[in-house]
Amino acid sequence: MLIANYLLTCGILQANAASGMAVHDDCKLKFLELKAKRTYRYIIYKIEEKQKQVVVEKLGEPANGYEDFTASLPADECRYAVYDFDFVTEENCQKSRIFFIAWSPDTSRVRSKMIYASSKDRFKRELDGIQVELQATDPTEMGLDVFKSRVN
Repeated sequence: MLIANYLLTCGILQANAASGMAVHDDCKLKFLELKAKRTYRYIIYKIEEKQKQVVVEKLGEPANGYEDFTASLPADECRYAVYDFDFVTEENCQKSRIFFIAWSPDTSRVRSKMIYASSKDRFKRELDGIQVELQATDPTEMGLDVFKSRVN
């Protein structure tokens, strides 16, 4: 709390960011479509600072692969993302897990990192059905090998 107060005083963190951003209804609707109907492979969410809310930025079609997903994440801006990861178990069963990714590259602005970090838990609670969470600052922290290791 002391750090948050310091950041507020310095103008790095806004009061509303400390309590979380509003979540656009579309964020939850698209997530439910991904979860229940598998309409999308992934969803990328962006915080619109002016509107003070999280919105859907991009939807990945079911045929899109992991490479399409990672290419959709900006190299120098934070984002939230959900990825429906398909895999085969040791018993040869086809399964999937829904990953929540907090993407915060080292090259993104400090203010942006703070807003995304302080809003993450509230936003994640809005998406009922997240099975695995990852935090990544560069692509190696969310490689396919990391996904595979987290489902077992």
